[in-house]
Amino acid sequence: MNMNHHLLEYYRLPNELESRFLNQETAGAPGFFRFGSETICYGRCETGPTAKSPSSPLYDAFGDVRVVDQCVRLPFDPSEVIENLRREHYLGSPRPGRTGLVGSPLIRKMYYAVREFLPVPARRHFQRLYLRGWQGLSFPSWPVDFTVDTLHDQLLCLSMKAMGIGQVPFIWFWPDGAAGCLVMTHDVETSVGIDFTASLMDIDDSYGIKASFQIVPGGRYRIPDDYIAKVRSRGFELNVHDLNHDGSLFLEHNQFLRQATEINQYVRNFQSLGFRAGAMYRNQEWFETLDISYDMSVPNVAHLEPQRGGCCTVMPYRIGKILELPLTMTQDYSLLHMLGDYSIDLWKRECQLILRRNGLITFIAHPDYIVEQRARKVYLNLLDHLSHLCADNKLWKALPGEVNRWWRNRSQMELVREGNRWHIEGPDKDRAQIAYAIREGDRLIYRLEGAS
Repeated sequence: MNMNHHLLEYYRLPNELESRFLNQETAGAPGFFRFGSETICYGRCETGPTAKSPSSPLYDAFGDVRVVDQCVRLPFDPSEVIENLRREHYLGSPRPGRTGLVGSPLIRKMYYAVREFLPVPARRHFQRLYLRGWQGLSFPSWPVDFTVDTLHDQLLCLSMKAMGIGQVPFIWFWPDGAAGCLVMTHDVETSVGIDFTASLMDIDDSYGIKASFQIVPGGRYRIPDDYIAKVRSRGFELNVHDLNHDGSLFLEHNQFLRQATEINQYVRNFQSLGFRAGAMYRNQEWFETLDISYDMSVPNVAHLEPQRGGCCTVMPYRIGKILELPLTMTQDYSLLHMLGDYSIDLWKRECQLILRRNGLITFIAHPDYIVEQRARKVYLNLLDHLSHLCADNKLWKALPGEVNRWWRNRSQMELVREGNRWHIEGPDKDRAQIAYAIREGDRLIYRLEGAS
């Protein structure tokens, strides 16, 4: 996949805008380097050394960019770098979790065998031990990382500069000119969450929010016969959440294939389109075995998740046939129990950061945890904040399935020129809007068509 395809796909630029990138031949092992002061890349760089760790002094390849005959000559392959970041190749081994004794498969298996019997303070103690040192992680950037989004901006800006143009039209990221997108999801981990589902739907409805419920189908708890129908009859969504939620799904490939066969059967039985792995364990290279349309298992930044890493973007992206909707907000459990924070200050900060980049604001709020009164009050404060945020900033409140449908339709839209004007063709075109990427020096700003 070349860089021109990446830019066209990300922005939905006119097909006639043929950005030209010339990559020098790169060899050797990939590593970390910089591309400007803010962007950490992972890949092969021809003009300077790469580092094994993002916390090392990093070579800045931005000074090696050259413009020749309206072509941008780069010392690295930007498509390789983008895929390395989105698919978390910068982590090295795809084996999920930590290394050493605390991250061994046996220890994890023992933990999940007794996890449901442990009181929250005991679980919290083991989890904090497991996550120790997270504050010292330099990459991805916490609490939200925009590396992939910034890199797209940098490359489009360089391309425009090479072609001598100050602005280009593109199809806006969200329908109806929305400034960003809000998605609420609820992962149901225990029977407590099943029992609280109806009340949680009442709460969400009172704030004008519809959410997606993810349920564990493999016998961890009993799912009432009418549960799925009741969730969907109220306009909420239902998806599959792992198989057993025991941390085993991505431990070994043959085991994954066996469990994936069962998961796919539940996906068909539930008539679901989406999936999320338990505890956000993942191996993106294996996802296509799942018969799903979209996945929600990849965090933007995973410092507080059992498996480190992160996809470094706040936009949906493709993993083969599957659309990934990354988790961009700190989980409720992490906020309340790992950080011990019963305010919504961190969530408000994350929302503002993502809104500045017109991205996807995705929450996980577990019905199992917010059933408790103190936690429920925090969730109610969040919903109140989100209701005002959506109204003040024109956010699109959407179900994951709606985002999946929009993003797939947008990928089929085209900008067509008619004289000096542009119009959009393709599915859902009536909800799409034209925007402009405007070059101001070495940075881009966005402006919707018709906006003052």
